[in-house]
Order: sequence, then structure tokens, then C-alpha cells
Amino acid sequence: MTTPFSLSGQTALVTGANTGIGQAIAISLARAGARVIAAGRSDCAATTALTGGESLKLDFADPMAARDVFADRRIDILVNNAGIIRRQDSTEFTETDWDDVIDVNLKAVFFTCQAFAKAALAHGRGGKIVNIASLLSFQGGIRVPSYTASKHGVAGITKLLANEWAAKGINVNAIAPGYIETNNTEALRADPKRSAEILARIPAGRWGRAEDIAEAAVFLASPAAHYIHGTILNVDGGWLAR
Repeated sequence: MTTPFSLSGQTALVTGANTGIGQAIAISLARAGARVIAAGRSDCAATTALTGGESLKLDFADPMAARDVFADRRIDILVNNAGIIRRQDSTEFTETDWDDVIDVNLKAVFFTCQAFAKAALAHGRGGKIVNIASLLSFQGGIRVPSYTASKHGVAGITKLLANEWAAKGINVNAIAPGYIETNNTEALRADPKRSAEILARIPAGRWGRAEDIAEAAVFLASPAAHYIHGTILNVDGGWLAR
């Protein structure tokens, strides 16, 4: 019997799918029945070996990298996971570091959503978009000004696009991961004092795993989430409830 969480017959594109959260999302979508296109600036062969899907080279240092991806193939689910981070005191933060992060984390997300929606609407079909936001969509953080600005922006455009496209059959939602064991948090986890401070605030008492985000992405991509629009789903072990 088909469940409302089945993605059988669906094709999903996951950006930044070569490792970490993106790879975990690709694997979980495939497990739910989707055909997965794993996209990244680095080789996604390790991911496709686990999902049996397709690999696609996309470097979102060019925010328009996906402008032609959706025109000649049917993609039902888009997960915008690709992102970068730069750390520096705000008094020393450079314009280059600002622009690099905004281009990948925010500008590319908007224009990839736009390209996906144009193709879906042109063919008279709907679709599911899941953007990866952050706790720093709600908080300020420390020493990551462009990352914080970009993730506030991701939350904003998620709501904006939901307002525009919900009635047209396109669900646009986002996931705000908490402190997850990924490359982006390696510096924090390597700092005993900072790591202890973070763990002390997480009600769940542990760092999150990439799989925790992946299963939430399957839900938002599935028929079970048909009436969910413009939501930022916090998957943070209770951090924001503290």
C-alpha cells in the first residue's frame, strides 16, 4: 500500500549533495522511492553510488548555475542545500567574503527556485521546494555576518515564494537545522569550551546528525506535506525552545 510519505515516481534534485546534510538528504529521498539527481561543485560519485541516481556538476559560486537545468527534464522536488560559511570578526570582514557567501547561500537559492518554478508552471504541474535555512535565520550568531544575513534571507524568500506559488501547486518550505555534525561545525566541535556551551543548551543533549535533517526533508517533499506552505521547520534538538 502506498503511504503519504512515498516519493515513488518522483525525481528530486539535491544541491550540495556530495557530503554531509546534502548527501544524507539524497539517500533518504532515494530510500523513499525518488530518483535522485545529486548536484555539487565537487564530485557526487560517493552519493550516487548509494542512491543509484544521477550526478550533476553545479557550482553555485555562479548564482545562475541551475538556470538551464530544469528546461529539458522533469524534476518534481528541489532541495536547495548548497551553502558556504566564512568566519571573521565583523570589523575585519571583507567584501569578498560577504559577496561569496551571499551569492551561494541566497542569490543562488532564489534563482534556482525561479528556474524550477518556471519549468513546473510551463508544464502545468506543481512541485516541492525545500530550502535549507539555519538557526541563524532567527538568531544573530557570532563572527558569521554574511552567513547570518544569507540565512535570514532564505527564510524570507521561502515565505515570499510560498505566498506566490502555493495556489499554483508548488510548496515552498525550509528546514532550519540546529547544531549538526558536519564540516561547517567542525571548528565549533573542536573547541572544547564552545562545544560544551552548545551542548548545555540543547534539550536533546546531543549534536544533531545529518540524518535528522534528511528525514524532515522527506516529509516536506512528500504528499503528507501538501498543505504546508511557507514553513520554516526547526530541527534543532529543542535549541530555539530553550
